[in-house]
Amino acid sequence: MILVTGGAGFIGSNFVLDWIASTDEPVVNLDVLSYSGNLRNLASLQGNARHVFVRGDIRDRPLLDRLLADHRPRAIVHLAAESHVDRSIHGPGAFLHTNVEGSFVLLEAARAYWSGLAAGRRESFRFLHVSTDEVFGSLEPGAPAFTETHAYDPSSPYAASKAASDHLARAWHRTYDLPVVTSNCSNNYGPYHFPEKLIPLTIVNALAGQTLPVYGDGLQIRDWLHVGDHCRALRTVLERGRVGETYNIGGGSEFANIDTVRRVCALLDELQPDPAGPYERLIRLVADRPGHDRRYAIDTRKIERELGWRPTETFETGLRKTVQWYLAHAGWVREVQSGSYRDWVAQNYATRTPGPA
Repeated sequence: MILVTGGAGFIGSNFVLDWIASTDEPVVNLDVLSYSGNLRNLASLQGNARHVFVRGDIRDRPLLDRLLADHRPRAIVHLAAESHVDRSIHGPGAFLHTNVEGSFVLLEAARAYWSGLAAGRRESFRFLHVSTDEVFGSLEPGAPAFTETHAYDPSSPYAASKAASDHLARAWHRTYDLPVVTSNCSNNYGPYHFPEKLIPLTIVNALAGQTLPVYGDGLQIRDWLHVGDHCRALRTVLERGRVGETYNIGGGSEFANIDTVRRVCALLDELQPDPAGPYERLIRLVADRPGHDRRYAIDTRKIERELGWRPTETFETGLRKTVQWYLAHAGWVREVQSGSYRDWVAQNYATRTPGPA
């Protein structure tokens, strides 16, 4: 059995679904069900005895101790995190509470549990700490992609909080010998992605005939990784990754944000055309976010060389599957677009001065 934190969020729910489909091993899924955690993502596992869901906070040490004592997992996959840059700018406190304090409490609970295991189980136990490429900061055009040894230079409260959690995880390995493995991934996309992020926001706004906001000049470059490829990479790192090591996970698909939005529009024009005209007509450049990183790119040679992992989805195939998923799951979209979601969109975009398409 493994314990997954944040398993009702975007990456977490995809990981849990992938794990259940790909292995015969049970999962204990701990999630606090904040605004982006959604049990409907896991509806297909209802009644499945191999999936045990527990609603709770990773800062709740007594709860963690009980779960570890009762279920005796062989590994912890730590995915629970506040992860939206814009939300971290508006309210950084929640990011420090969850990403820093929460990771500390979880590491301490894991250390106590691991220390009490019998020798064989202690040697095989793993703590997989899942992080982001945003901890590295911004790359200049033409600069080499981030490697695992790239210096940390976070720009946003979100990235800083994740950098802090990475440092904690590595310190707990170096000081206490806790068997930690860390991964840093590029921008994920795919099913169940909460529609505050670029690709799902573009899809749901376009279908509603609403403005498609693009920050600044739209030339910020992101390396896109399909969440299915990420889940497969995490399984690989958990199975064969070396203790104390870090593995970068990227999609090898660098595109400017404005081009990504245009690609989504072109797919929607093909799959669900709007009688009012091409969806690209809805694109508007808006005021940029503070400290917006210009480029991310991930060097995946280490995970390819050591563990044999490579992405299977191109951006073209993955993006088409993603758009098709949202078109087929309008009910899921309606459910997550609650009053609190609409309030957030209004808060984040109402004050951004629109510019030309």
